[in-house]
Amino acid sequence: MSQPVVIPNNAIGVVVDIEGTELTAQDKTFLIQPEICGLILFSRNYQSPQQLYRLTQALHELRPDLLISVDQEGGRVQRFREGFTRLPAMLSFEKDYQQNPEQTLQDVRDLGWLMATELLQHGVDLSYAPVLDIERDCSRVIGDRAFGHSADTVIALSQAWVGGMNDAGMCAVGKHFPGHGAVVGDSHHELPVDERSIDQLQIDIEPFKHLMNQQQLVGVMPAHVRYLAVDADNTAGFSAKWLQGYLRTKLQFTGVIFSDDLSMAGAASGGDYFQRARLAARAGCNALLACNNREGAKHIIVAVRELHRNGYLRLDLTALIPSSYDIDPERYQAVKARLSAVGRIS
Repeated sequence: MSQPVVIPNNAIGVVVDIEGTELTAQDKTFLIQPEICGLILFSRNYQSPQQLYRLTQALHELRPDLLISVDQEGGRVQRFREGFTRLPAMLSFEKDYQQNPEQTLQDVRDLGWLMATELLQHGVDLSYAPVLDIERDCSRVIGDRAFGHSADTVIALSQAWVGGMNDAGMCAVGKHFPGHGAVVGDSHHELPVDERSIDQLQIDIEPFKHLMNQQQLVGVMPAHVRYLAVDADNTAGFSAKWLQGYLRTKLQFTGVIFSDDLSMAGAASGGDYFQRARLAARAGCNALLACNNREGAKHIIVAVRELHRNGYLRLDLTALIPSSYDIDPERYQAVKARLSAVGRIS
C-alpha cells in the first residue's frame, strides 16, 4: 500500500464471529457493541455466493464500520469453496519458482488478485493472508500453507501475492509472527515451544521485516508460540518483548496487530478469557480475535470495555475497508482463463 496505516499502540477492539448463514436478532444485538471492530467468517457461515453477499450487505447495513474478514489462504485453508475459485496451496509454487521464477511470480500475483477480487465482490473486506512462515517439514499446522523452505522464496512469492491483493484493493495481514514453521505442535490444540536461538529466529523474521519495509503489510498476527530466546514466560501474542520491543520498536511496524484466536489452546496459558484479553492488550495487540465461543467473546468484550474506561482507545479498522467494490468483469474472466490454461486452477 502506498500510505502506511498508523494505529495507536493503545487502540484496542474485538473481532468476533457468528454461528449461522444469516444474522439473528441476537447477533444484531451482540454486534452493535462499540468494543467490536470486526467480524470473521467461517465455512459454517457460507452456503453460496448469493447467500454470502446477502449476509455481508446485512452486516454493512448494521455496522458500516465493521471490518468483515475471513481466512481465504488457499489449499486446505479456504473457507468459501463452492462458487469460488479453488485456490492451490501456497507451497505448490516453490518448485516452479525455482525453475521459472518470472512466470511463477505472475501466476502468484494473479491468484492473489483473484482471491481478493472474489471476496471484495461479495462484500468481504479482508483475508488474513499471506502466511509468512518458513516451512521446516515438521509443523503439523503450517505445512503446505507456507510459500517455501527459505526466507528468499517466501519473500518473493508472498510479495507477489500481496501485490495482487493490493491491486484488487485489499490490504494484507502477515502471519504468524515471528514464525510458526519450526515447531511441531499445532497451537490450535496445544502450546508449542520454540527453543531456537535469536540468531536462528532472525531467518524466520526476514519475510515479515521485508514486507514491512516495503509497506505491504497493514496487519501482523503473532503466533501462539513461546520463543524461549526472547520471552520464556509468554507466547508471542502475549509478549510485550515481542510486540512492543521487537515489532513496534525494532521493526518500526505501525499497523494493526491482530491476536490469533484467543480461544485456541495455545492461548490458554494466558488464563481465562478476561485475563487473556487483558494480557494480549497490555502486550500490544490491537484487534483481539474471539472465535467459536460466544461466552468467551463476551468476557473479552467486558475486558476491552474496562480497558477503554482506563484510557485505552477504541480501535477503528475502517482504514482497512476498501472504499469501492467495482470489479472489471473482462479482467476477471481473462485472469481466470489464463490461470486455468496454465493449470493453476481447474
